[in-house]
This record gives sequence, structure tokens and C-alpha cells, in this order.
Amino acid sequence: MFAPQKPPRKIAIVTHPAQPEVGDDVLHIAQILEKLGTDPVSVFTVYDPDLNRALKSGEVDVLIALGGDGTMLRAGHLAAPTGVPVLGINRGRFGFLMEINREDCSDRLQQLVRGEFWLETRMMLKSELFREGNSLGVWQVLNEVVVCRGQYVRPILLTASLDGYVLTSYNADGLIAATPTGSTAYALAVGGPIMPPELRNILIVPVAPHLSIDRSIILSEGSKVTIQVNTTHQAVLSADGQPPVLLEDGDQVEVSASEYSVSFVRFQDPGYFYRNLNKYMEQNPITGGQI
Repeated sequence: MFAPQKPPRKIAIVTHPAQPEVGDDVLHIAQILEKLGTDPVSVFTVYDPDLNRALKSGEVDVLIALGGDGTMLRAGHLAAPTGVPVLGINRGRFGFLMEINREDCSDRLQQLVRGEFWLETRMMLKSELFREGNSLGVWQVLNEVVVCRGQYVRPILLTASLDGYVLTSYNADGLIAATPTGSTAYALAVGGPIMPPELRNILIVPVAPHLSIDRSIILSEGSKVTIQVNTTHQAVLSADGQPPVLLEDGDQVEVSASEYSVSFVRFQDPGYFYRNLNKYMEQNPITGGQI
């Protein structure tokens, strides 16, 4: 079905400190892997600086993200610059990005150690905030960049330019610039299209536009989108759900394809996305997956 990969020997597990209950799962997974012949398994939290050092120094062949989609996003942010693939094991409420559930964990880990998997490449976006021509920060994202109103329930005026030319203006709660991966996240919640994850396009979706264009726009990978903020009240930038950054009138957020991509370990055949789509769409993570 797919070409076998080089069996990984150096495996690390990353968890989120907000999920201490996964501690027993970490020990169980590490025991399985070491019995299968891997090197001693390293364990980190997503904010542990030693994880970044281990990835950059070549001490990790595969990074296992144990938790939910938030843990998977953070693991992807860290692993992408080093090319280390990420395997998601779901211990969260939803797990749209994850590959393994509790029930098939043991069998899948055996496949991992045998090299019986394939790597799925997902594009990322680079976003950069400018104020009066000065760069205030750069973010690499796997899901989306959101420019939106802050605490005041009032729309903001946003002007989107494409490669230096004005595309359109929005009077809206916000504007989302998403990857195909992010098309099933916030962009989907506000009516955006579902895009196959292997595509390399930039998706633009307005949030609650008022007397403005309400259609999503799909752009080519080589496009550069500039979002200018015009507001007399609070606006914010949020990159992959990270803590918001306050924006001022006249700020510009540039969004383009990142030089980095994330590799996900997959065991299912490439058609898995469409088979699983309906299952995920019928879940409500708040009620434990009940419609």
C-alpha cells in the first residue's frame, strides 16, 4: 500500500501540562515501545525547552503527541523546522488531527517500530505583524491566523490585499487565513469549505461580515495576503489559538506559505480523510461525541 519507512529507534513523547491524567498512558506507551526494541523513550511537556533542544540535535526520530489537537498543534510547531514526523495519539475530546485512538494503540505502535507507515505532509503559514513598517513578531501556524475584534462586540474594518493589490474590504468580526488543515477548524465553524489536507493553498474566510463579501476565497500557495486593521476599538491577532496579540489602528498582518511543513505519521491509506470526515462531523466534543 505504501513504501516502508526506516524503523524509528529514538522516540519522544510530548504531553500538555494541563493534562496530568495522561501520565499512566505515557508510562504504558513507553513500556510498549521499549519492549519492541526502541531506545529509552524520552518524555517532555510541550513547553519544555529541552524538547526543542532534543529535536534540533537529532535525538528524536519520531515525536509522539499524546493528548488532543492543541498538543498536536504545538508538537507540529516544534517539529516542523527539524523535519521530525509527528504521530498523534488521542487523549483529548475531539482529536481531528490525531491518528491513533486508545483501542488500537498497541497494534499501531508495533507498526510504527516496524516502519509500516507513511508520511503525510501538511503545509504551514507564516504570519508577520507590522506596525508603522516595523516587524513586531512572526508566527508559524498549522491551522490558521485570525485577525478579529477584541472584547467589544463591534465589527472592525479590514482591508485584504493580494500581492500588493487591494482584494476587498470587510466590515466584520474578523478574517481567517487558513491552511487546508485549518479548513476543518475555525474556518469550518464559520461556513468555510473543507479542503483536502494535502493541498497547498491559502483559504480566506470572513467571520460575520456585515454588508461585505461573505464568500470564502482560495488562493494559490505563492500568494501573499496583507490584512490591514482599521478600528477605533480593540482588535487582536491569534495564531493557532495562541494567546491573542493586541492590534492597533493601521497595523498590517502579512500571511504567506511557510518555508516549513509538518509531517504526520499515518497508518491508514490516503483515503482516510474522507472516510473519517462524516464520523468527525457528527461528533460534539462537548458532550463526549454524542449528536
